Order: sequence, then C-alpha cells, then structure tokens
Amino acid sequence: MKLNKPKHSLYRNGMYAVEGFIDIVKNETSFKWQLLMLFVLGIVAWVLPIAFSYSVILFMSLFIPVLAEVANSSIERVVDLVTSDYHILAKQAKDAGATLVLLSLLVTLLIWIFTLIIAFGENI
Repeated sequence: MKLNKPKHSLYRNGMYAVEGFIDIVKNETSFKWQLLMLFVLGIVAWVLPIAFSYSVILFMSLFIPVLAEVANSSIERVVDLVTSDYHILAKQAKDAGATLVLLSLLVTLLIWIFTLIIAFGENI
C-alpha cells in the first residue's frame, strides 16, 4: 500500500523539527523546566571531579526527561485536537503521558545515583 504522501527534503524535515521545538518552548512550561534541568545539571555533570565517561553518562541521561516531555506534549495536543469534552480515554491518555515523564525522571535520578556511587567509589 503506497500513500500519496508528499516527499520532503532533509532540510524541510529539519525545519519542521525546529518549528516543533520552538512551539514547545513557547507553549509548554514543563518543557522549559526540563531544559533548565538539562542546562544546570549538564554543567554539574561536566564540572564534577569524575572520569570523562561518567560525565558523558550523566549528561546523556538528562535527555531522557526532555524526550519524554516532547512525547507527553504530543499526546496532550492530539487529545486536545480530538476532543475538548471530558472523556475517560482522553484523561487516561494524558495521564499515561504524565506517567512517561515521571518515570523518565526516576530513571534519570537512578542513573545519576548509581553513576555517582561508582564514580566516587573508585576514588576511595
């Protein structure tokens, strides 16, 4: 089955991504908090007196909540597009997106805890 979907260039697809990023930054407070966390903890990850490889792990883990927040924002927007009325499935979809963000934060926290335990445990 072939869809009559217009072909876009890599440049055009990249511009769609930039437009999406700008829109989320403008309209999603939670995303702004995720970016602030990425920036502040990203600096912390690089200035800690630990091996480069541990800093990379810490820094890369900070993108997990950012990605989850993008997915959550997408879910919320699609639900809002489909209905403005209360519906249990709409609530469950939005709650699932919020759960994704929460779990991503917990995973990131665990990555930081275990990485720092290992990194500083090597220096003992």
